[in-house]
Formats: sequence, C-alpha cells, structure tokens
Amino acid sequence: MNFNKAIVLGNLTRDPETRTLPSGQPVCNFSVATNRIYTDKSGQKQQTAEFHNVVAFGKLADICSRYLNKGKIVLVEGRIQTRSWQAQDGSKRYRTEIVMENMQLGPRGSGGSGTSDNAPSASPQQNTASEEIPIIDADEDFSDEKNGKVNVDDIPF
Repeated sequence: MNFNKAIVLGNLTRDPETRTLPSGQPVCNFSVATNRIYTDKSGQKQQTAEFHNVVAFGKLADICSRYLNKGKIVLVEGRIQTRSWQAQDGSKRYRTEIVMENMQLGPRGSGGSGTSDNAPSASPQQNTASEEIPIIDADEDFSDEKNGKVNVDDIPF
C-alpha cells in the first residue's frame, strides 16, 4: 500500500496568483514558508526556513484567492506531485508542489497587511487578544523521568 500526504502549517510568502484553465476551472498558486528551530551541537539555537509550492483547483482556488494574502497563517493538506515540462531553452524543468485537498485558515489576526474585503471584520475586543500558535522545540523533553511516561502538565498547549 502506498501513501502520499503532506500537511504543512506556515505563512504565505506572497499573495496567491489565480488563473483560469482552458476548461474554465480556476487554479491558484502560492508558497508557504515553514520554520524549524533546533539546537546545534554547540548549544546554539538555529532557525531554518523551508518553502513549499502549493496549487489549488476549483472551489479551493476560489477560497484561497478571496481569503489568503501574504503573511497569513494557513494549514494545507494535500498530496506531493512533481511535474515536468520542456523550457524554451530546450532544458527539462521540474517543479514539486503540494496539490491542495483541504485547508484551514489561521487566526483572524495573523499576519497579512490588513483584512480582506470579503472577510467579516472582527470587533475591537477580538483584536486585542491575539491568538498565538505555540512553538514546540523538537529537543524539549516532556517525559516523566521516573516512569518514562508523558506528564500532561508539561505539554505547552
């Protein structure tokens, strides 16, 4: 049995680009950046970024073009697909993408340079209490040293 599933939670690096295929179906392309924070061998905290190309079709493409913009947090679920084509200079080009099958929008106050015209506006009380997504360091140990079990009180969410 084979399984191809990608789940990415990150910030949009640019505004989505929407086009229409010859069949009339909308297609939307954007990129999501994810960060990894770790401690190197010398004990210094390091941070690396990874960039993921995402493509959405149909109704999902329409939703992306309406509600997503640069800096917004989004959770993308889909499958990984690599496509190839012949470039104008004759070389063969490849692009690996996540073909979106499902998504969840981040908190309303997350990133971006404003609110979308189509999105309902939040009340002033909601804006003051911003929602934060906790950063969990892969090196953190949440186990109980006595019996090797996870202590629920040590989990940060």
